[in-house]
Formats: sequence, C-alpha cells, structure tokens
Amino acid sequence: MAAVAATPFRKTETYTDTKRRDDVRGANIAASCAVADLVRTSLGPRGLDKMISSGNNEVTITNDGATIVSLMAFLQPAARMLADVSRSQDAAAGDGTTSVVVLAGSLLRRAECLIAAGAHPTAVADSLHRLAARAVEVLQGMAIPVELSDRDSLVKSASTALNSKVVSQYSSLLAPLAVDAALSVVDPAHPELLDLRDIRIIKKLGGTVDDTELVRGLIFDKKASHAAGGPSRIENAKIAVIQFQVSPPKTDIEQSVIVSDYAQMDRILREERNYVLGMVKKIKASGCNVLLIQKSILRDAVTDLSLHYLAKAKILVVKDVERDEVSVGDGKIVKITGIKDMGRTATVLVRGSNQLVIDEADRSLHDALCVIGCLVNKRFLIAGGGAPEIEMSMQLSAWAKELHGMESYCVKEFADALEVIPYTLAENAGLSPITVVTELRNRHAKGEKNTGINVRKGQITNILEENVVQPLLVSTSAITLACECVRMILKIDDIVTVR
Repeated sequence: MAAVAATPFRKTETYTDTKRRDDVRGANIAASCAVADLVRTSLGPRGLDKMISSGNNEVTITNDGATIVSLMAFLQPAARMLADVSRSQDAAAGDGTTSVVVLAGSLLRRAECLIAAGAHPTAVADSLHRLAARAVEVLQGMAIPVELSDRDSLVKSASTALNSKVVSQYSSLLAPLAVDAALSVVDPAHPELLDLRDIRIIKKLGGTVDDTELVRGLIFDKKASHAAGGPSRIENAKIAVIQFQVSPPKTDIEQSVIVSDYAQMDRILREERNYVLGMVKKIKASGCNVLLIQKSILRDAVTDLSLHYLAKAKILVVKDVERDEVSVGDGKIVKITGIKDMGRTATVLVRGSNQLVIDEADRSLHDALCVIGCLVNKRFLIAGGGAPEIEMSMQLSAWAKELHGMESYCVKEFADALEVIPYTLAENAGLSPITVVTELRNRHAKGEKNTGINVRKGQITNILEENVVQPLLVSTSAITLACECVRMILKIDDIVTVR
C-alpha cells in the first residue's frame, strides 16, 4: 500500500492594511494644500492682501508669503513644513516666498494623483529629485548675465520685487533707493559678498512713503537732549561714545541717607556739582562736541545739572543709545552725515502715515534689498511673468518622453504642475487662465522663451522688453526648496506622538 505523501504547507500572501499610512499621507497633503490655497490669491502684482489679526489685537496687512505664514499658528506638522520652506526661501533669496508655497501645493496634488494611480511614494519622490536638477538646468539656459555696474538692470529687478507689494505705487522711489543702499555697502575687495546687516532701516511715523530717504551715515531715532538750551545742530562734529553716566554716583546697594544738617546738605550738593563739572571739563578737553551716552539700567545717564553744564560747553547730547542697535522711539531723530572714512554702512529712514504702511514698506524694502543681494551672489537675470515656469514645463514634458516606465509618468505630471504659477498670475489679474496658459504654450513652442503675462496690460508680451525681470537665484531656490519639501512629505507614512 503506497503511502500518501503529505503536501508541504505553503505560506500564502498575507493581507496588509495600508489604510492608516494612506490616511496619514492624505492628511499631510490636504493640510499642505490648504496652506498653498491660502497664499495663492496673494501671488503676483494683482494679488490680494491678507489682514491678519493676532490675539493681542495687533493687525498686519500684507501679501508677502513669508510674513503671512510666519504670523499664523499651524497645528498640523506638514503645514508647518510649508511655512518653514517659505521662511527658507525668504532667507535664501528674499523674494518668491509665495511662489514656493504655491509650487509645493501644486506638486503635492499631482503626487497624490500618482500615488492613487498605484505609483509608490519612493518612486514619485525620486522622480521629483531628478526633475528639480533638470529644472535648474533649464533656468540656467534662460539666464542673462548682469554686472553690478549696470544700475538700470538692478533697478528693474528691484522694481519687479516691489510691484507685487502693498506699496507698489512707490516702487519708482524705493527700487533705486534699495539699489543705491546695497551698492554703497559692497566691499570692493569682496564684490561677491553683500551683508545686509550693514544697512539699517529706521521706521518713523509721520509723512508719507514718498518721504523715505537714504542717508549715507547714521541715524539715531532719539532726539537730542536740549532741555537746558543745548545745541541741536553741530557741524564739523567730533563724536564721543561713552559707556559711563554723566551723573553723581550712587551706592551699590539700595539704601537711604538722612542728612539733618544744612551745612552737610550744602556740602553734598557742592560735591555733586564739582564731580559733574569735572567730568564735563574732561569731555570738553578731548575736543568732543557731540556726546552719545549709552543706556544705563543702574542710574540716570544724565541729570538736569549735567545737561546744564554740557549745554554751557556747547556739546550736543544724545542719551539712551543702545549698545548693538537703536530702538525705535518717539520724537525727532539725530542724523550724522558727511563722515570721513565712513566705511560700509548706510541707513534708510522709512516714513509713513500709519504703522501698518510703515511695516509693509519695511518688509517690501527688505525684499528689494534681498533681490539685489541675490544678484551680487549670482549675477544672472531671467524673465518674470510666468515665462520660466512655462518654459520649464514644456522642456520637462519633452524630456519625460525620453524616459521609461513610471519615471516618465511622474515627470510628465510634475511638469504640468509647474503651470500653476502662470495660471494663478492670470487668475489673480482677472484674465481667463486657460486661454492665457494655452497661448503661452503656443508662443513658447515657437521659441519665444521670454514671453510671459503682462498683468498690467492684460496680455501676453515679451516680458524682457517690459522690464519684468528677477534674479536667477530666486527661481532656482524656489523650485529646489519646493521639490525638497514635497519629497519629505511624500516619504512620511505615519505620525507618532511622543509624550
């Protein structure tokens, strides 16, 4: 009788529940897209502004992407990642903070469609990495070299950055001012370096933005102490900065001294006068006629008696000067100009009718200065108005046809996602976005790679001839940071809370 051989047990494929990781990834993408949709209406010269009200009743009106997301408190971690990428763009380039968020949101939507169609998140993320490197090559092929001596080109790029701001009507004033301020602090020995900390921006309430000026020197937002009749203007000034107080000394510990004898009281007052007068004589003997006194927390920097003696000595006094920076205060300002061997420093005095306008002018001027900084670091310009995004989209779509398999599908989807910038520019300008983007594709297919959207005229023109240009670094940084952020979000499949 033949024994029946036992069939070996074979482990079959087990069912793995992937619903949770899909839900986590979907929630991350939904939160990130919500942030992108929030700032999308603020993109471009015709973008709308956001009014942000904080818990302590402070109101901010702006359309700067980095400012909007930095003032908002996001609870979802992926949404905070998009806020961080906007701040990174602000630090790297200064401009394009809204564009980088809108680009990231569009790429995430396309990635979600690819994953829903069966693509693995890792394959999608790797395709995005290759696409970013290729997109940077396309942008470099469109770039136009620029020299720092070409002031007109620098002013044009600064004007493009300012045209999308609340204070865009003052771009003809602020753009040349930003260029002159930046060029005045460039070190001839290291022309590729620009430290924007050498440019101090002082905000002062009163007047209009038209009254904003560039001062080749220093501004202290403190009024001169001329309560005792001291001078308020000094020419051929010899300035002394002191870190001690021109006032009678006090004991190291808090205590009170009771004087009951009038003779002793007179002696104390006489000693105080002699002490202060001796200090003033030494200051005067040094040839000083302008005295800057550092702020003190121990005792008063000056007293009425010392101000009286300093006024008699014809010395202009500015008290409560901060050690590292000048804090904003009320009253008049002290302006120091005509400094011999001044070095590399400049001050911009920003004026405005209310605090909201001053704050927005300050942010806009910072963006314009950062744009000049980009051109100092990488001296190339490209066209604006959605032209580089359409050109990247078309060249990447053509490149996708040379690839094989899943990578080809991914690159094609992401190439189409780049059209969100011209689409949004047209939408915010009140134009027909489908018609405009279709016409842009046709013009770029004919080789007109500098053709973009002129939102002021409401038509498609050669955007270089309209002087709408931006630094190459702004666009390359935006596409690189957006792709990096999207790759990071796609690779997250779970959220673990640690207490």
